[in-house]
Amino acid sequence: MPTHPRPADLFRHGLRLLLEKNIAAWVDLWDDDGVFEFPFAPDGWSRRLEGKAAVADYMRHYPDHIDLHAFPHVHLHETGEPDTVVVEMRGVGRLVSSGAPFDMTYIAVVTAVDGRITHYRDYWNPLDLPQDGAADFSRRTR
Repeated sequence: MPTHPRPADLFRHGLRLLLEKNIAAWVDLWDDDGVFEFPFAPDGWSRRLEGKAAVADYMRHYPDHIDLHAFPHVHLHETGEPDTVVVEMRGVGRLVSSGAPFDMTYIAVVTAVDGRITHYRDYWNPLDLPQDGAADFSRRTR
């Protein structure tokens, strides 16, 4: 019987891939039918991506907009559901277009089954988003 990483370990691995700007490997962590949701996204911004291909398309140019340097705060909470974790985290870096600092806090609810992300709800605060390069990235809709 194959052993798959626990959701918390899979999530930590994904953060390392994002810092390495290895978006293709990060997308490979997703199930083909995975869903990526942004419940707090303003009107006109992406709210729901369905399928690994949609996630890949959305994330393809992420490093061209946001240069992540670190996740100085990551706190993972196990839940009563063995496949689901809740994550509090902070990502810092810079906006590529302007060089301005990027500093965002997130809460994410992530479900992973058989070593693949099947559902990721990203509760980021759009009011904290700088009004330049990062906004251009997040505003794209499907």
